[in-house]
Amino acid sequence: MEFKNSIKWAIIGLGNIANQFATDLLLVDDAELVAVASRNQDNANEFAGKYNCPKAYDSYEALFADPEVDIVYIATPHNSHAELSIKALQNGKHVLCEKPIAISYADAVRMIEASRKQNKFFMEAFWTRFIPSVLDVLSKVKNGEIGQVNYIKADFAFIGSETEGRRLFDKKSGGGALFDIGVYPLFLSYIMLGIPKEIIAKSIFHKNDIDLQTAMILNYDNAQAVLHASIVSESDMKAVIGGTKGRIELNAPWFMADGYAIVKDEIENTFSLPNLGKGYTYEVMECHKSIRNNQIESELWSHQNSLDLSKIVEEIKNQIGLSF
Repeated sequence: MEFKNSIKWAIIGLGNIANQFATDLLLVDDAELVAVASRNQDNANEFAGKYNCPKAYDSYEALFADPEVDIVYIATPHNSHAELSIKALQNGKHVLCEKPIAISYADAVRMIEASRKQNKFFMEAFWTRFIPSVLDVLSKVKNGEIGQVNYIKADFAFIGSETEGRRLFDKKSGGGALFDIGVYPLFLSYIMLGIPKEIIAKSIFHKNDIDLQTAMILNYDNAQAVLHASIVSESDMKAVIGGTKGRIELNAPWFMADGYAIVKDEIENTFSLPNLGKGYTYEVMECHKSIRNNQIESELWSHQNSLDLSKIVEEIKNQIGLSF
C-alpha cells in the first residue's frame, strides 16, 4: 500500500495518555485523526469533538472494521494490549501499542507473530527512543564521547492517586510501578548496555498485591545500572550515564528530556534540544517512515527490542512475585 497523502490514524482507550498523544498528532503534517473508539459512546463523542475527529465509535471492533483507518494507536489498560493489538492487525491495520507491550513475554511474542503473519507494521510506543535528546546522547555514547559506559542511574517516580488513577492501582489492569513506569529506566539501561547478565530486584507491595516501589540492579560484564520506580514517592528524575571518560546527565524528567549535559574533567557542556509538542510527535513520524517504506517494524525500536525488554521485565516480575 502506498501513502501519497496523509496517514489516517485511529485511537482506542481515550484516557490521559490518548489526549496527550492526540494533541501531538495534530502537530504532524501528514497525520490525520479519522476515528476514535470507547466502550462509552459519550466518551467517544467528547474526545472526537475535542480533536475535530469525524468518527466516534462505541466499540473497538467497529473501529477495526473501518476501511479508512490505516493505523491504530492503542492506549487501553496494559492487560488488553495483546488481544486488541492482534485483533487490529488481523483486521489489516498497522498498530502503535502503548508500553508496556504486554503483561507477559508470551503475549509479546504472540503480538509480534501477528504482525509478521499479517505483514502489518507494529511498534511498541516507546516514544522516549525517538526524542532528539535520546537520539543525540545515544550517538555520542556510541562514538565514545564518555569512554566505556559502566554506570547508569535512572528512575521514574511520582505520587499516584488511588482515587483518580484507579488503573494505576488496579491489579486486573496490570497496574503497579514496574509495568507502568519501571519499564522506562529498564529501557534506558537496555539501549545503552543491552541485555544484563544478572538482575536483582526488590519491591514494596500494596495491600492488593501490586508493587508500589521497585528497586532494580542490573549487572553487566563491566557495568551496573541502578534503577527505581515508584508510584508513592518523588525523585529528581534525572538520568546519569557514567563512563570511563566522563558522564552524561539527561535533563529532568529524563524520559522527555529537552536537553542534556556532558561533564568531563569537571567541565560541563550543555545541549538544548526542545521537543516538538510533548515528544509523541517523533514516534508518529517513525511510524510514518516505516509504513511508507513498507516495513513492519521500526529500525530504531524493533520487534526484537520489544521482546528483549519484555523478557527483562518478566524476569523482574517473577523475582518480586508479581502476578496478574
